[in-house]
Amino acid sequence: MSRKISFYKVADHPNELEWAGNDIAVVELKGKKICLGRFGEKLFAFAYKCPHAGGILADGYIDALGNLVCPLHRYKYSLENGRNTSGEGYYLKHWPVELREEGVFVGMEEGGSWNFFH
Repeated sequence: MSRKISFYKVADHPNELEWAGNDIAVVELKGKKICLGRFGEKLFAFAYKCPHAGGILADGYIDALGNLVCPLHRYKYSLENGRNTSGEGYYLKHWPVELREEGVFVGMEEGGSWNFFH
């Protein structure tokens, strides 16, 4: 059974987001905070808090390999697929991002809870 994904606009343009020096911005989507990360020419959407100990991921950074690094314990997660790349076995919630003429959109399963897109 395929699930329908709906895309929601989070910004008119990537330049209007408040990018910290770490290339991570916080946006609100359906009343919840999520993070957008910028690596190379791509944007990625992922959870606001680390699944390990709840560290605020916007306070972390993106390393040279494109991994998000949590500020608390330095756990690393792939921006591409949410996999924990430092070996602890956690999984970072992440969502698809589309750059369109009208703006920046993040995809979410319709009618889904915050457990979407694993």
